[in-house]
Amino acid sequence: MLYMIGLGLGDAKDITVKGLEVVRRCSRVYLEAYTSVLTVGKEVLSYYIQGQDLGLSSTSQEEFYGRKLILADREEVEQEANNILKDADISDVAFLVVGDPFGATTHSDLILRATKLGIPYRVIHNASIMNAVGCCGLQLYRFGETVSVVFWTDTWRPESFFDKVKKNRQNGMHTLCLLDIKVKEQSLENLIKGRKIYEPPRYMSVNQAAQQLLEIVQNQRIRGEEPAVTEETLCVGLARVGAEDQKIAAGTLQQMCTVDLGGPLHSLIITGGSLHPLEMEMLSLFSVPENSSESQSTDGL
Repeated sequence: MLYMIGLGLGDAKDITVKGLEVVRRCSRVYLEAYTSVLTVGKEVLSYYIQGQDLGLSSTSQEEFYGRKLILADREEVEQEANNILKDADISDVAFLVVGDPFGATTHSDLILRATKLGIPYRVIHNASIMNAVGCCGLQLYRFGETVSVVFWTDTWRPESFFDKVKKNRQNGMHTLCLLDIKVKEQSLENLIKGRKIYEPPRYMSVNQAAQQLLEIVQNQRIRGEEPAVTEETLCVGLARVGAEDQKIAAGTLQQMCTVDLGGPLHSLIITGGSLHPLEMEMLSLFSVPENSSESQSTDGL
């Protein structure tokens, strides 16, 4: 059996009881390591599987789960999926995903590959950023299509996703922006020369996303277009959702350029215009001071 197991958003203990029971009996356990990250490192999940309670302040994922974890990067999952599925028809193999297993299309592809090989599968769900964003007070049923904001380069500065933001705004819907993660990425030079040398991990912050969005707004004005979003559009920045040090800040898109939410992972919400009174009241818990030029945020925990 191939088990696709969601780990939730916070730390190692966010795995469900059902998921933990399955991991303990699997012959191999893979940890997907490129669509998202937990707030603890890979060496954090192991002895817990053997019933040992070591606490998480100084332990790793491997220690918490009591098992050796095989890191599965993008190349492994997308190009070497057969290695993951090997012998899964005669033994149990677990594939661990931060958040929910269906938060990335890659994981659907792994299931399709397993099915074609006659390998049965089972999915054990968990919380993901797609529903946990409700912690800021915006109502989930008022969200439109989710978009991804990628790191720009000198030669690649995509703006096409902004059409979806515009459509959501026209329909009065909020937009969840998933911010880019660069893990085990190669520079163009190393890629061309075939050198397995990787760049340090990078995680887009709310500040960086807001700056790119403002540049898109300015570009639209230059082209004579009426932007659906302006510097004064109400936005919500979120960091480390589900963790004890979760941070939320509500303010204008301009303010999102300077608000300090700390370390990764970050997400950004562009509101859909008119808000329900309950949404407004909830966002007031996290509002950035209007006249503040300092990097501030309110965490409402």
